[in-house]
Amino acid sequence: MTPQERAERSAAAMQAEDHATKWLGARLEAVGPGTATFSMIVETHHLNGQGICHGGYIFTLADSAFAFACNSYNRRVVAQHNSISYLSPGQKGERLTATAREAFLSGRSGLYDITITGGDGRKVALFRGASRQVSGQHFEEEEQ
Repeated sequence: MTPQERAERSAAAMQAEDHATKWLGARLEAVGPGTATFSMIVETHHLNGQGICHGGYIFTLADSAFAFACNSYNRRVVAQHNSISYLSPGQKGERLTATAREAFLSGRSGLYDITITGGDGRKVALFRGASRQVSGQHFEEEEQ
């Protein structure tokens, strides 16, 4: 099995049970070893009292990209801690895209940088996630 196939099978297994990302309205655009891209359209129910996308939804979009990137090796991985910096607001009707890239992976620990961009390409937020591998796999793999 190639690393790309492993990432795709891991993503399919996760998507089957990921009710939070589905509820958000986010869509998996791409996945690969240590990478993932999700997008969502900012709808009325995503808006806060300022009329812009609520930061919690932006965080959730980034967290989903982070989760799929760090779980792309068919090892169960959870978040250890995350941080986000909001740079510009998401607007109603705009497509937000969260692109996760692995910055570091050693043993059971990893760091991932996620950039959230708006429809015009501007940076909406920067998110960093630290991951920790736990026991288990997303699907059974045959020994090579």
